[in-house]
Formats: sequence, C-alpha cells, structure tokens
Amino acid sequence: MGSAAEDSNRRLLRARDAMDRRYAEPLDIRALARVAHVSEAHFIRTFRATFGETPNRYLQRRRVERAMFLLRSGDRSVTDICMDVGFSSLGTFSRVFREIVGESPREYRRRGPLPPVPSCFAMAWSRPSK
Repeated sequence: MGSAAEDSNRRLLRARDAMDRRYAEPLDIRALARVAHVSEAHFIRTFRATFGETPNRYLQRRRVERAMFLLRSGDRSVTDICMDVGFSSLGTFSRVFREIVGESPREYRRRGPLPPVPSCFAMAWSRPSK
C-alpha cells in the first residue's frame, strides 16, 4: 500500500474514531470531513469504499448497537434510550432499529436481560450484521 493510501486510511480512521467516541452527539458530514481533511463528497465516497457503508449508516448502526445494550440492561423507556444514543425522533429511531435489527425496540427488549457473559462476547454476539 502506498503512502498516499495509508495517509487516506489514517484520516478516515480518525473520522470513524470520532464517530465511535461521540455517537450520541449531533454529527454532520461537514464536521467529519474536516476531521479527515477532505471535502464532504470525497469523504462520503472514500468512507463507503473503505468501510462498506456510508458514514450516516455507520453512525446509525453504532447508535443502534448502544441502544440494543441499553434496552436489555435496564428499565429506562425506549424514548429515553432513543434520545441518549443520539436520535432526535422516536419514529426515526424505531424505523432504523427495525431496519438494522429486524424487530422493533420493544420486541427486542422482550428477549429479557443480557446473559451473564463478558460484555465483549455479548456485544459481538448481538451485533447487527446490516
């Protein structure tokens, strides 16, 4: 891999790391492209080519992953969890959750509490594949 490709990958990883750290905050493509030091269009194009999904879909999936954990590890309302993970609309949260997980947040919660295994195993086992 050439030096330019390595540099591009490092910049994209910085942007993805920012998304992982600040998934609950309002993030926009302009801010993430600035982290990667590229234009917005180039950021979207190269992120998708590198990671296999758009930045927006990656961020949605990260938020849903966190919501999955919260739904099965406590008794807070679906609306509170929706807001805590960075969605501003319960309708959007429910639609995206169903697209990624295959069932509604309420249906997912009915599975009961997470099994008593190390969280890294539980998260890997329950990670959505879409």
